[in-house]
Amino acid sequence: MAKTVGPPIQRGSTVLLPDAAALYDEAQPTYGRGGLATQETLMSALAELEDARAVCLFPSGLAALAGAMLAVLKAGDEVIVSDAVYKPTRRFCDRVLGRFGVAVRYCHARADCDAVMTLTRPATRLIVLESPGSLTFEMQDTPAIAAAARAAGVLTLIDNTWAAGHFFKPLAHGIDISVQSLTKYVGGHADVFMGAAAVADPALVKALDEAILDFGWAVSPDDAYQMLRGLRTLATRMARHQESGLTVAQWLKVQPEVIDVLHPALEGARGHVLWRRDFTGAAGLFGVVLQPTPPRAVHAFLDALSLFGLGFSWGGFESLALHGDPQLAARSFPPHLGGPIVRLNIGLEDPADLIADLRVGLDVFNAAR
Repeated sequence: MAKTVGPPIQRGSTVLLPDAAALYDEAQPTYGRGGLATQETLMSALAELEDARAVCLFPSGLAALAGAMLAVLKAGDEVIVSDAVYKPTRRFCDRVLGRFGVAVRYCHARADCDAVMTLTRPATRLIVLESPGSLTFEMQDTPAIAAAARAAGVLTLIDNTWAAGHFFKPLAHGIDISVQSLTKYVGGHADVFMGAAAVADPALVKALDEAILDFGWAVSPDDAYQMLRGLRTLATRMARHQESGLTVAQWLKVQPEVIDVLHPALEGARGHVLWRRDFTGAAGLFGVVLQPTPPRAVHAFLDALSLFGLGFSWGGFESLALHGDPQLAARSFPPHLGGPIVRLNIGLEDPADLIADLRVGLDVFNAAR
């Protein structure tokens, strides 16, 4: 058989075993849902990326977050969650965990280690972080929180999608479970869903494997192949996202229509010291706080953009924008930004063209105020 640069795509539910004894040998695949050559290659590559003992795959980023939590939580446990987590993560915590007897409490998105640990109780089993936080990009002292939690016997989980496992290595900083939505930067082309949970502790490997088996989660070999294709260019694309994102962010920072740019890699930004200490680079996703104005002016700004698509998700080749204010009302500690927030995903287009597009939008914004 000719050899290709990628692994074979094995599409199959039934796995034929060599003999009767192998039918119940859990050391080898016995059913296609567990993943065959393509999924195994992807998991191995992601484990190397995340400095992990093992990586488990889930059909979406949200499934990875929810699945990792369900793998380690039980009735009577409590979880502490950053107030700035991804909206669907919050929805899962609020709608689902309580039904199964798991209490959820939220900590401030900028809470330091002492503030987070003060919230813990004997029932606290897990702390869920996202740093930078969704929409508002708050930074937390992840290594300090991870160390204090481990000393207290509390597990930690972080949503590492912003850094894509490339610019930040949570497990090396003491986090127990690093989760990312592969749909974003690893996929890179806005055309496939998947999530991953990376761990170093063998006990957590077992817990995640059992959860995947018990809940019936699976990813297709074709989707795994697409993720492998994206992973090969991750470092190259992330360098471009970082460079273009900072170029656009620095331009926006000096525009009169802008109060603030929420980008931890910008010199002088809140959280910049923590970002510089722990991260090796920056994503192309950040927030822009506009001058106070009614929502209609924000909508006029967004509707005037032609290169930026209006849509959720991010991390693909295409630049995107959305109005963030409607999501902030659900927070326990709503941020006081001074004006409406727009989230921008800077894709792979020429940043000069993106800046020109934003200038058109800001002109329309001024006219609509």
